Amino acid sequence: MTAWRVIRPGPIDEGPLQRTRVPVPEPGPGELLVRVLACGVCRTDLHVAEGDLEVHRPGVVPGHEVVGEVVARGPDAGDEFGVGDRIGIAWLRHTCGQCAYCVRGAENLCPYSRYTGWDADGGYAEFATVPADYAHPLPAGYADTELAPLLCAGIIGYRALRRAALPPGGRLGIYGFGGSAHLAAQVALARGAEIHVMTRDPQARELALALGAASAQGAADPPPVALDAAILFAPVGDLVPPALAALDRGAVLSIAGIHLSDIPALNYQRHLFQEREIRSVTANTRDDAREFLAFAARHRLEVTVHSYPLDGADRALSDLAHGKFAGAAVLVP
Repeated sequence: MTAWRVIRPGPIDEGPLQRTRVPVPEPGPGELLVRVLACGVCRTDLHVAEGDLEVHRPGVVPGHEVVGEVVARGPDAGDEFGVGDRIGIAWLRHTCGQCAYCVRGAENLCPYSRYTGWDADGGYAEFATVPADYAHPLPAGYADTELAPLLCAGIIGYRALRRAALPPGGRLGIYGFGGSAHLAAQVALARGAEIHVMTRDPQARELALALGAASAQGAADPPPVALDAAILFAPVGDLVPPALAALDRGAVLSIAGIHLSDIPALNYQRHLFQEREIRSVTANTRDDAREFLAFAARHRLEVTVHSYPLDGADRALSDLAHGKFAGAAVLVP
C-alpha cells in the first residue's frame, strides 16, 4: 500500500515526509484493520513532521483523523464493530486504565498513553489499524471528508471549550480560526454564546462571520467587548498576553494546542489579576470524543473542508503551514 512516513523531521518545505510502498498492516489482538476512506490533516501532524514534537517512532505514518471501513478483525476485538462498519480513529490510542489519572476519569493525562500518528502508524496511508476499544462510532448525515476533521479538530475544540468554562450565553473569544476553531465556534453558538474571532487570515474572518460570529478582527486586536472566556487555537505564544488582557474578571483562557511557541513576559496587574486564569488542554478522553460526536449527530455542523489526494499529503501539510486555506484539509486515498 501507499503510505507517507516522517523520515527526517524538519521544515515542511524541505521534505520531511516520504511517500513509500509498505505492506498492509495485520490487526493484532484487540485491533481492527480499516481501509482509509478519508484522513484529516491536523496541525499536530505538522508538528510531528517538523520535529516540534519529539519523534516517538522513527518513520511513523502521521494522521489521526481517520474515517475508515473495517475490513478485518484481530483476535479478541470485541463485539462493537464488525467488518463493513464505518468507524473513526482519533489521536488517543492507548491508556493504562490503572494509574491515578485513569482511575479518576482523566485518561488524557495517563503517563503511559499512546497516540495514533505519533506512537503508532496513522492514516496517511491506504490502510490503518486501531485498538477496538479506542475506535469511535460515527454520526450519520456526514460525508467521509466532513467526518475526518471531527475526530481531532472537533474533539479537541470541544474539550478546549469545556476547559474555558464559558458561562451560559457568555462572550467567547477565539484566537486563530482553522479546522478546530470553526467547529468549536459552532458548538458554542448552538449553546447561545456570542463569538468574537481574532485571526490574521482574511478568509478565516469571512468564514467566522458567515458562521455567525459577532465580530472578526486581526489576531492581536482587542475584541469590541470584554470576554467571559477565550480559546487560543493558534500555536503562537505572543497571542497569550493580548488574549488575557481581553478577558473580563474571573474569565479563563484555554490553550488548545499540543505545541505553543514561547509566551512573552506577563504583567500581573494587566494580564492575571482579578482571577483571570490560563488552562492548557492535553489530548482528550474517550468520553470527550463520544460526547462531541453525539453532539454532532444532534446538531448538523458545517465542516469546511479542502480535499487533497493521498499523493498530495506533503502539499496539504505545506498549505496548512502557510495558511493557504480556511477550515480543514482532508486526504482522500
